[in-house]
Amino acid sequence: MTLFTGAGVAIVTPFKDGEVDFPSLGQLIDWQISQEIDAIIICGTTGEASTLNDKEHIETVRYAVEKANGRVPVIAGAGSNDTAHAVYMSKEMEGLGADGLLLVTPYYNKCTQKGLIQHYTKIADAVQIPIIIYSVASRTGVNISPSTVFELSQHPNIVGIKEASGNISQVVEIAKCIGEDFNLYSGNDDMIVPLLSVGGIGVISTVANIVPRDTHTMVMKYLSGETKAAGKLQLDMKHLIDAMFIEVNPIPVKAALNLMGKIELEYRLPLCPPDEKSLETIRRELAVYGLI
Repeated sequence: MTLFTGAGVAIVTPFKDGEVDFPSLGQLIDWQISQEIDAIIICGTTGEASTLNDKEHIETVRYAVEKANGRVPVIAGAGSNDTAHAVYMSKEMEGLGADGLLLVTPYYNKCTQKGLIQHYTKIADAVQIPIIIYSVASRTGVNISPSTVFELSQHPNIVGIKEASGNISQVVEIAKCIGEDFNLYSGNDDMIVPLLSVGGIGVISTVANIVPRDTHTMVMKYLSGETKAAGKLQLDMKHLIDAMFIEVNPIPVKAALNLMGKIELEYRLPLCPPDEKSLETIRRELAVYGLI
């Protein structure tokens, strides 16, 4: 039940005049697929899902599934800090034809590791499509421990983890305890190759919004044995990645896409455009990389 191998883009949600800009989203999806992206992750953190209401969220996923039209897997964000709401959204995403789900840990109210197991098990029992759990304690305040990952990996619908703790020791411990049929994805663009080196099969990426082909190539070169070439791509991309996180994601990457002429520069509060100093850094790194 591997959903994808390679680079999945955590795609932005373009806005125009306060509404989801579906024509621009469609153009982004077509461009991503033409650039060899391996999966579309829709309505995640980078997609500003936290400011989409349920109707917008559902319609955005519906549009992405129809636009991708089976060319690549579409994985829908459906996480919540309310388990019942996560179950509801997961069922909706399944009904829309999403190939899989990305489920972030509960945030704000947080929970124990026991609560995490119950939360994810409740959702996984309610759907038939594969689930990737998502650990990003810097945003949610909840870390998924290696022992919890192992226990959740026993559920037939839970097939992988997006690991974005930034803690390579934890990543290694997770890699040590999971089986070969459980998939490890990097959630940090600056740690793609390190995570692949301990058995990862891909990345769910922010920087792939602007460099999808290079992100795909980095993973595929590593997996095909061209480890030095993959490492060079990781290093060559480092300053560009840093620029994409100079302010909180997805502020910089949406600014970058705007500079590349692909979307309007529009966010939903509390996110707002980057300050001039950050914007200049973003513009400089895009130019150095040859994107503008």
